[in-house]
Amino acid sequence: MNERRILVVEDERTIADAVAARLRAEGFAVELAHDGPSAVARAEAVQPDLVVLDIMLPGFDGLEVCRRIQATRPVPVLMLTARDDETDLLVGLAVGADDYLTKPFSMRELAARVHALLRRVQRHPGASAGGADAEIRVGDLEINQTQRRVRRGGVEAHLTPTEFDLLVHLASRPRAVLPRERLLADIWGWADASGTRTVDSHIKALRRKLGADVIRTVHGVGYALDLR
Repeated sequence: MNERRILVVEDERTIADAVAARLRAEGFAVELAHDGPSAVARAEAVQPDLVVLDIMLPGFDGLEVCRRIQATRPVPVLMLTARDDETDLLVGLAVGADDYLTKPFSMRELAARVHALLRRVQRHPGASAGGADAEIRVGDLEINQTQRRVRRGGVEAHLTPTEFDLLVHLASRPRAVLPRERLLADIWGWADASGTRTVDSHIKALRRKLGADVIRTVHGVGYALDLR
C-alpha cells in the first residue's frame, strides 16, 4: 500500500517525536525537520502529501517555510502556533496554510485535523477537463476548476487550495446563504462546529484577495457569494 507521507516541522524535539509517533500509529509515513532551511529542503526531497508546520522555527520561521513550499508545489499545510492571535493566523493563511492548531493541543485533535485535510484533498481534486461545470462565472468573477485559477475583473488572484475549494463551494450556489457549520463539514470534513473560526479566517483571506464585496456575511448564520 502506498503510504501517505507527512512532513512534521517542529524545533521542540519532544513535541516533534510525539507528533511523529501518533501519525505513524495512524498509518502515515513521517519525515522530520527541525528548522526552516531543512524543512524546505526536506519538502523538496520527499514531496510530502501534507505538512505539519510550527510557526516559530530557527533559521527562518514557519511562515517563510510555507511560502517557499507553496511556491514550488502546493501541498496541504496544518500550521501549529503557540499564540491564538488573529493576525498570525491570517498571515499563515495568506502564505498557504490550510488549517491551524493552537498549542497546547491533543494528539487526537491533531490526527483528526490531518485526516480531515487529506480527505478534503481527495474529495476536491478539481473538475475533469472539459466538464460542463469546469468554469463558473458570477458577476466579474471567473473560476476555472480544471486549471484551479481565479480571475476577478480579468485580474488573476492566487488562492490556496482551501481558499479555492471554499470559493467554488460558495460560487456554485450564488446568493445562497451557507451556514458556517455546513461549510466546515463540506470543505474541511469536520463533524462539529468547533472550527468555525477557521471558516471566518478563510473568508477574510478571500475578501482580501478578491475584494471586500465578494462575500456577504449574514450575522449569526453564515456567508453567501453575492456578486451582481
